Amino acid sequence: MILAFTSCVILVLAFIFSMIGLGGAMLYVPVFHWLGFDFKTEAIPTGLLLNGITAVSAAIVYFRAKMVDVKGSVPLIVSSFLGAPVGAYLTKMVSTTMLILLFAVSMIFAGGRMLLTANRPEKTGTMEPRTRFLLMGAGGFFIGMIAGLLGVGGGFLFVPMMLAMGYPTKRAAATSSFVVIFSSFSGFAGHLAEGHFNWALMFFTTIGVIIGSQIGAQVMKEKMKAKWIKQIFAVVLLGVAVKLLLKLYV
Repeated sequence: MILAFTSCVILVLAFIFSMIGLGGAMLYVPVFHWLGFDFKTEAIPTGLLLNGITAVSAAIVYFRAKMVDVKGSVPLIVSSFLGAPVGAYLTKMVSTTMLILLFAVSMIFAGGRMLLTANRPEKTGTMEPRTRFLLMGAGGFFIGMIAGLLGVGGGFLFVPMMLAMGYPTKRAAATSSFVVIFSSFSGFAGHLAEGHFNWALMFFTTIGVIIGSQIGAQVMKEKMKAKWIKQIFAVVLLGVAVKLLLKLYV
């Protein structure tokens, strides 16, 4: 019974996250933990697996619609992959409380800014391609460091960065879905090697994720307006930021 309920919850979350270019691990993991699954051996590895599956499922739809900027995503994939171990190393030097606080503040800033600009006309093609390539490489490295520091995916930062560089909202969300695939499955493989898994949980929630992400991707491709995507993304950022702050101070 708990597996069926969990799968339904995950289906709804996958539907939402696939529309905004995120894998969803930032909410999958706490949901599993709240429902009684072990945080280290079940919640985190299953969350990473579903994060990757959500991204893959959505990216397939976006690839078919030619919405993914494959060439532009290369610097993000490579640089974030290199930045992640640097961030993991830096965790020894910064307190967890300070990291979470900075993380929450940055999410509030990004979410608030996105809400304020959601109704503005989209600005695309505003940056010279070589400059965009270099900045995306540097930004990807920084995002990879953040992911390594906090143990989260970078999709929630990839999208705002690409929007600032002139990507249309739908293209930014679609490309982000492609980028987060790699870090998600890499992290999952590490946990699997350590023997952290619950096959029943993974199987049933994977079904929910595939269904939810396919529906969400189709809705985004066909019916969602750019401003709606920005508003949903902003609400998710602000909600997670509040959750982090509550965990720190309540």
